[in-house]
Amino acid sequence: MSTIAVTDSSFEDDVLKADKPVLVDFWADWCGPCKMIGPALEEISEELADKVTIAKMDIMANTDTPMQFGVKSIPYLVLFKNGEKVADKLGAAPKSALKGWIEGAL
Repeated sequence: MSTIAVTDSSFEDDVLKADKPVLVDFWADWCGPCKMIGPALEEISEELADKVTIAKMDIMANTDTPMQFGVKSIPYLVLFKNGEKVADKLGAAPKSALKGWIEGAL
């Protein structure tokens, strides 16, 4: 399963009410590190499709949700389980580190 795009209006249904954990990548098109981890997150979304959904939220097009979660710098990854924030990670990292962090947080 590829990553999914979420918006301020779809966040509650796609993330908070999801039936499995959701990792949200808060990003922007102008963010170099965000672009660096994008392909890794796509691969991880395929590899861990049965365990987690990986969602991407463009903070320039959607400002309410990032403000609600205090996003001040990107890329900012937040893992949600049962509608609750359970883990977060700021900044880019290699695919192996990202995947290890996700699996450890699940």
